[in-house]
Amino acid sequence: MELVTSVVDAYHNLMKNADPRVDGWLFMNSPFEQGFVLIFYVYFVKNLGPRLMENRKPFDLKNAMIIYNASLVLFSVYLLYEFTMSGWGTSYSFGCELVDYSNSPKGVRMAWTCYLFYFSKLIELMDTVFFVLRKKNSQISFLHVYHHTIMPLTWWFGVKFVAGGLGSFHGWVNSLVHIIMYTYYGLAAAGPAYRKYLWWKKYMTMLQLVQFLVVELHILQFFFMKDCAYSFPIFLDVIFVYGLIFLVLFFNFWYQTYTKVPRPACSMLSNGDIQPNGLANGALQKDK
Repeated sequence: MELVTSVVDAYHNLMKNADPRVDGWLFMNSPFEQGFVLIFYVYFVKNLGPRLMENRKPFDLKNAMIIYNASLVLFSVYLLYEFTMSGWGTSYSFGCELVDYSNSPKGVRMAWTCYLFYFSKLIELMDTVFFVLRKKNSQISFLHVYHHTIMPLTWWFGVKFVAGGLGSFHGWVNSLVHIIMYTYYGLAAAGPAYRKYLWWKKYMTMLQLVQFLVVELHILQFFFMKDCAYSFPIFLDVIFVYGLIFLVLFFNFWYQTYTKVPRPACSMLSNGDIQPNGLANGALQKDK
């Protein structure tokens, strides 16, 4: 009982340091709201969904996936623009950039942009739902589900406590990468007739690898700064560890795919019919 009381007290003390500007935004009042969404997501894609589809034919979701991917391309363009205009292309440095907790137009704009980026990660849970409805259950790997679950979970805390500053850099970079990725996925979803336009798979894989490397180098500098008074540096630790894990996985993938054993240019791996080998929507996949 004392342990439970201590945990509850620690939670309330933590919430006292939350950013008041995000109060009232959808899902931002408590981590438990999105927690229920993520729990249901994992239950659906690993248990309920496959059971419901067991005796049904796969859904033909071609048009839905084209619209979905096109929408995420446009959303990513908007996020990239907002991250750029609210700091990363205007007033932000690439060094010790602290969070602006003021109600200034630019400070609030960055906080809202971080929130929209977080919300995009909830939308991207549909990537896996498309797998289930099309009976591509073999592609629902642990790493795929882990990535799609951990991103909104960690970004919730990021928005709640540090919406902006140097910790938001990887959101800016990821928005750029997702413009290209979801363009690829949209073309893949359009069917075999567009296969000839997907020759650039290898370069997208390279772009994903560069993304992790750039984010890691940017965060790494914080650990050598002597006077950077960044609030809640634990979030930078989380970004670094998370990025390092996927950087290692992706280097290994690059070696297995392009150096050790040549692989086919495309495989049936994500929400579209054809996906680049590698991080399909960010989660490491293997050829089947």
